[in-house]
Amino acid sequence: MIDHIRGRICYKELNLVVIECGGVGYACRTSIQTAGAVGRNDDEGMLYTRLTVREDEISLYGFASRSERACFDQLTSVTGVGPKAALAILSDLTPDRFALAVAGGDYKTFTKIKGIGTKTAQRIVLELKDKVAKSVQAEGLPAAPAMTGSGSTEEAMAALQVLGYSQGEVAGVLSTLDPALPSSELIRLSLQKLGKNMFG
Repeated sequence: MIDHIRGRICYKELNLVVIECGGVGYACRTSIQTAGAVGRNDDEGMLYTRLTVREDEISLYGFASRSERACFDQLTSVTGVGPKAALAILSDLTPDRFALAVAGGDYKTFTKIKGIGTKTAQRIVLELKDKVAKSVQAEGLPAAPAMTGSGSTEEAMAALQVLGYSQGEVAGVLSTLDPALPSSELIRLSLQKLGKNMFG
């Protein structure tokens, strides 16, 4: 319903930003990272938003980027993960780190976040692996090509494209790696090689 809000930042807390737009102050619950990135009081700021409506509450959530909002949507689709837990996760993890953890099956990353137990962390990874891959198409990026014999390679391909690398860049690097490696290791090694390509 409300895609984004742009206006004067009139109040900030650790997990809350109030933006005045058209004489109305919109209180947006945010991650700590978004609250820090959006700007200071009296600056002009913009948040991508998500409105949630429940029987006893209507809440507006704000995000510094579309990718963070997409992560919030994915997290709140997981059984047992509500908006509060999703914001706690996004306060600790950037969208890139979130995608890497899910694609790599690294549920332990989520257990380090206050309020996220082992079962919930495992459920996040289990339920979102496919959604992380599908978000490649949702962001308008090329679909990962079919690679025979290695689910790990496909997972790494999807995760790296979510991070913004092109299909050609990723395919070229992954072709030099052992497809028998777990996806988390393929992602780590690929990022090392892609970093050298960018800055070397």
